[in-house]
Amino acid sequence: MQWLKDRSVAIIACADLKAVKRSGKTALELAGEVTEAVLCSAGIERDRIDGMAATPANSEAYNPFWTSMLADSLGLSLAWSQINDIGGASIVGNILRAGAAVHAGLCEVVLVIAADAPSTQFVARQSGFRAEFCDPFGYSVLPLSFALLTTAYSARYGSPDRALAKLAVTQRNGALLNDRACDYLRVPLTEEDYLASRMISYPLRLLDCVMRCDGANAFLVTSTRTAKQLGCATPVHPIAYRELINFDARNKVDDITVTGFSEVGPAALRDAGLIADQIQSFHPYDDFFIAVLLQLEQIGFSKPGQGVDFVLDHDVGIGGDLPINTGGGQISAGQPGLANGGVNLIEAVRQLRGEAGPRQLPGTTNAMVTGIGVIQYARNWGCSNVMILERGA
Repeated sequence: MQWLKDRSVAIIACADLKAVKRSGKTALELAGEVTEAVLCSAGIERDRIDGMAATPANSEAYNPFWTSMLADSLGLSLAWSQINDIGGASIVGNILRAGAAVHAGLCEVVLVIAADAPSTQFVARQSGFRAEFCDPFGYSVLPLSFALLTTAYSARYGSPDRALAKLAVTQRNGALLNDRACDYLRVPLTEEDYLASRMISYPLRLLDCVMRCDGANAFLVTSTRTAKQLGCATPVHPIAYRELINFDARNKVDDITVTGFSEVGPAALRDAGLIADQIQSFHPYDDFFIAVLLQLEQIGFSKPGQGVDFVLDHDVGIGGDLPINTGGGQISAGQPGLANGGVNLIEAVRQLRGEAGPRQLPGTTNAMVTGIGVIQYARNWGCSNVMILERGA
């Protein structure tokens, strides 16, 4: 994708709503609020939006016309739209898809949006192997799947508890400085608090787990040329992207801890002409902390099995040598929806635009953000994507 290397597409604005539990609002109401916010941030009129990339809302019954309904509710007339349903990889993937649509001349300014209210109402229903093989035997909730991954990792490399505890405290410290984080989670945390939290599914603790909440986030994507015409300050360019859906489809990898990041992570770094040590902040999808550890290893920040030592030996907090999820991540800010990944993406964009307030990283020029989607039956997650972002002039 030469247009990525040419920096010919830019994110020109971002906005999110404060994460809350049981807002009492619908996904459409939240979408309306965050769209107003992102238009205000960009300083453009609604009529300039002629494209939209959305993610499904789990607080709404399945609707095959979701993007049309969303466009109607937002008062948008679109030349291009799509919905992306690869779970927590969706919104990162939608930035790429929006950029591709702009590059192809299908539209000029794209609204990339995710809005959901699952703590108010949750009606999503998964079928296939979930209903046939998981639910009847009690293998039906995500902590069980990630407990299996953690157990497998521990058997191979030893307990990751000390590293997970450090990640928990580090991300909570970021949330304390993030006024968009759910107030329920904005309380100080120590490593002792993490280790003492009750077991949910051995060896996962309560404080390993993400919490659903209501919220929304939105981005505006356009060409770099249009961004200059609009007088956009500090555009953010996606400069590399890789995606893999349904990793290890034929079960050839005899290690449940290996994920698609072992392929897409190194590939994205090569595309950007970077090595892992040159990434200035890392915003990995974090529904459970073991997922962060696996990504560190498989993307290339550390060798396999050495993620624990990497976390313990490095400063991964704000101002450290590899800041991780500086706004708290989903685990300490809240997950608005079953899965969309916008919390991590918006923090990466805010850091590059210099809009992170008290948690702002000085002089940062690049960031890596990731997404995870769908847990397969007795396997690792099926979808992995990686995007590298760069601050523009």
